[in-house]
Amino acid sequence: MDLDVLNMFVIAGGTLAIPILAFVASFLLWPSALIRIYYWYWRRALGMQVRYANYDDYQFCYSYRGRPGYRPSILMLHGFSAHKDMWLSIVKFLPKNLHLVCVDMPGHEGTTRSALDDYSISGQAKRIHQFVECIKLNRRPFHLVGTSMGGNVAGVYAAQYPEDICSLTLICPAGLPSTTDSKFIKQLRELQESDCIDRIPLIPSTPEEMADMLKLCSYVRFKVPQQILQGLVDVRIPHNDFYRK
Repeated sequence: MDLDVLNMFVIAGGTLAIPILAFVASFLLWPSALIRIYYWYWRRALGMQVRYANYDDYQFCYSYRGRPGYRPSILMLHGFSAHKDMWLSIVKFLPKNLHLVCVDMPGHEGTTRSALDDYSISGQAKRIHQFVECIKLNRRPFHLVGTSMGGNVAGVYAAQYPEDICSLTLICPAGLPSTTDSKFIKQLRELQESDCIDRIPLIPSTPEEMADMLKLCSYVRFKVPQQILQGLVDVRIPHNDFYRK
């Protein structure tokens, strides 16, 4: 084989080996970095852009796609201990000509976290209204979507600011009584009675607890690799004290 051709193969192989080795190293040593890159790539692929909006000294972080038009905009509120990117699996099924907004709830991810803030459901609804006014989303009535805690906030928001809303979607909303308690609700009641805050199922601190939370919150059963579980936990651990409070 010609020496120049051999050198070309060596250089090409080395060039490919570097990103492969970097990926393997990240997967083994810094799985949380891969989680962040994964969300960044998914946002890019779906055309979602991250922006910030300020209300006095309070900062909201949100992602959006499209522009307001003749169709109602859609505002999406995530659940407790989640963030705006949890909606990406839904966004991929929505038409690209819709104006979508996914905001980090008060104290979550990129939105301001303050010990003086009111994190009650009505307090969060007030903050979300400030965000809506910041980005002038309520120039026309919009469609509001909320899940879990975000569903509770969405329901209260619609009751307090009905002129802002043209329609409402609640997905597994918190705050609604049920005739029979689910396994998840039973666990929460037991925790409430025992005053134990170290083992709240939505605040995992180990890969095993992360796997248990996914089982608790998902109807579909799926196997998640240990390193991915570790990465998901590593991303959440810095926020766990706030979540417990």
